[in-house]
Parts: sequence; structure tokens; C-alpha cells
Amino acid sequence: MGMRRTVGAAVTAIVLLAGWGGARATAAPAPTAAAASCGVLATGASAVAEAAVRAACEQIGVWYTWGGGHGPRPGPTYGQVDPSDPASEHDPERLGFDCSGLVRHAYARAAGGDPLSGNSYHQFNSPQVKQRFSAARGTAPLLPGDLLAWGSGGSVHHIAIYLGAGKMVEARQSGTRIAVSDVRLGGDYAGAVRIDEASRAPGTFSTWGTDVWTHTEPSTSSGRVHRFAGPTSVRVECQKHAETVTAEGYTNDAWSYLPEYRAWITNIYLKGPAWLDGVPTCR
Repeated sequence: MGMRRTVGAAVTAIVLLAGWGGARATAAPAPTAAAASCGVLATGASAVAEAAVRAACEQIGVWYTWGGGHGPRPGPTYGQVDPSDPASEHDPERLGFDCSGLVRHAYARAAGGDPLSGNSYHQFNSPQVKQRFSAARGTAPLLPGDLLAWGSGGSVHHIAIYLGAGKMVEARQSGTRIAVSDVRLGGDYAGAVRIDEASRAPGTFSTWGTDVWTHTEPSTSSGRVHRFAGPTSVRVECQKHAETVTAEGYTNDAWSYLPEYRAWITNIYLKGPAWLDGVPTCR
């Protein structure tokens, strides 16, 4: 089987993301004191991480908007109404980012490509992660550019970029603008991750399509695990021949195991040949 087509249509439904918000913004606001305080506030970070901080700080004052930043390419987009949040009623009129949209934009500007597509859960569990820090360790081991996450029970509902000195830049919630905040270590703070300087880790591929589910076993009849609302970078550990699947005009019996999700995905929804090059067979 040959290469599957890629999807050029805009991703219009990102429903797993946290924080999005208010009336149509036609231009970025003038710089403020908060903008001046946004920057690399500690030493030791990689050049890519520092560049990601600077890219995020350029967005200070831009609207938080639910689903913003998740178009076909990184960058601000108009948002959507979050049915669970009345404050999001104006988000479709506002050009901006949600929390993970801002992270995606910052690291795309810093590293090139689109290394952190997907929502906050996908970013916290990205194959680009090279180091993790538990919540109990606080901010002591963190460097500018590290990603802080909030969630419980394995879920992640919010993500922000560490600046140093106990500060972070975030797109927090509808009705607010991107701003510098004190790091919140209480509540359901889940810890932080450091992103690899390389834009792509070994064995990294991109999904395509919308509303693509992974499964507990290499079979469409097995339990569903995670849904990829749009194209997302994933790490493939191995692949195997299993249930034959027909979808999107293609038929393939190859399935790939995604270790960060502990789940299987049909190779139909991975960009590349039907049997992925350089990926070992599962034993």
C-alpha cells in the first residue's frame, strides 16, 4: 500500500483542551508592564526553550479563546463556545489561543515544524519530552521553557510555560488575556516536563484526520483509550500485523503501539507508508 494522503482541512473541533476566552480582537494590545516582566527569568535553559519563552511572551495581552491556536498550522485562531463555560460565549469572535494553543505556537516558533501539536494532555505526554519533574519537587529543578501541567487521575486540563523565578506565562481561561502569573503549586498541580531541543524525537510520526481513536488492543472492537481530535505528534515504539481495517479509502492490517498512551492505532492514521519505515516489529 502506498502513502496515505495527508489532511489539509482545518482542525475545527478540539474538545479536550482546557482554558479558552471574549469580542473580536483586531490587533494586539499595546505593551504593558506585565509584558515587560515576561521573559527568560533564569539561566540554564536551552536556546530552543528560551526562544519558546520569548515567542509566548510576544502574545501577552492576546485573548484566551477556547480552541484557539489549533488550526492546520500553529498560530492564533478564532475560538469556540465551551458548553461548560458561559464566559466563552464571545470566544468565536476572539482571535487568540487556549493554553495548549499557546504552547504549540511558542515551540513551533522556537524549534521549527510543529513539535507540540495536540491538547495539553498530548503535550505533557509528548515524545518530545526528555525529562519529568513531579509535583512534589516544586519549581526548584525547573528552567525557563519547561511546561507546567494541572490535572489529576492521569488527565491534564491546563498547561503553561515556566519563565523562572516562580513565574509562568499562560492562557488561563475564557474572558482573560494571556498574562504572566505566579506558579500555582497547590490544588491539582501535576508536575512539569522539559522539551527536547530537537523538533522531532526518534520514532516520531504525525497522526492525520479528526476524531481518531486509539485502542487497548490492535483491533477496532477493543476498548477505546484516547481520541486525537486533530493531527498530533506521537512516538511509535513498534508495529505489528493484526486486524485488517478499511477507512478513508485505505485498507491495512498494520497497527502501531504508542507507549505514551499505552494504546494501539491503525497505521492508516499515521502519516507515512502502510508499514512504517525504521519501526521495529512488536515482539
